[in-house]
Amino acid sequence: MIVTVTANPSVDRTVEVDALARGTVIRARAAHVDPGGKGVNVSRALAALGHKTRAVLPSGGAEGRQLADLLAADGIELVLVPIRGAVRANVSVVEPDGTVTKLNEPGPYLVPDESAAVAEAVRTAAAQADWVVLAGSLPPGVPEDFYARLAETLRRGGTRVAIDSSGPAFASALTARPHLVKPNREELAEAAGMPVATLGDAVAAAGVLRARGADAVLASLGADGALLVDDGGAVHGEAPVPVPRSTVGAGDALLAGFLAAGGCGARALAEGLAWAAAATGLPGSRMPAPADLDRTAVRLHDTVETGRALRERDPA
Repeated sequence: MIVTVTANPSVDRTVEVDALARGTVIRARAAHVDPGGKGVNVSRALAALGHKTRAVLPSGGAEGRQLADLLAADGIELVLVPIRGAVRANVSVVEPDGTVTKLNEPGPYLVPDESAAVAEAVRTAAAQADWVVLAGSLPPGVPEDFYARLAETLRRGGTRVAIDSSGPAFASALTARPHLVKPNREELAEAAGMPVATLGDAVAAAGVLRARGADAVLASLGADGALLVDDGGAVHGEAPVPVPRSTVGAGDALLAGFLAAGGCGARALAEGLAWAAAATGLPGSRMPAPADLDRTAVRLHDTVETGRALRERDPA
């Protein structure tokens, strides 16, 4: 069982356009409404590929009811924590080359008793879990060390913890010594306090995060694949996508596949890459079904090409 925690979930509308031009009327080619939030997406990917998962999230307003209905249709076990405010609604605009422009609302303000209720729900839901994923941004009102305190409690109880967040919430969580962190390139550079322009930079930045408390670092590098840095060293892998449709949720699919395959080592990295590539080939934030996976496309490299420059776009 993999439990996910999404402190700031959303209802996500994805609109596909031929081109995005400011100040004009644009006719969309297609639109999709999906559940949103990093932890939510991890649970969606796991459920779509037949793995047991439980999602913990605050829920309020019409959007909260819509989100719960969407997730229930995906067969995900839900732990809903009632809040006074309404779950946020986000919009992603996707262009034909896969470029995504996102408009994310800040989310509802959670008062202290609501934050405490979410934390208590996590502790209860995590009983006998293989992994707990603490993911995404924190809504207004929730303290920056929310994930850090949860991770400390869970780790003391023997539960493995993965963190996928950003900014102060991510930096604070490192001090709780999580078993795994999953930054993208931008988050990796921010947390390590250094530019990440090459694979060698990414390895060095991952080393900084490990020195600050993380046992292992799984870094999504967009079109350059993903990097795993742990006690065994560094492994880089790629899975080319012939026709990218949307990168929304690809990093979440990477993490879901990695954990589903055991959460450590090259084999888990390869599985995560297959899931991420499949998600990138689907519209909106859809998660792949078994028929969407092409594990033969995954390439793990014998050595990390440290001088290789990373491409500028990092959409994961």
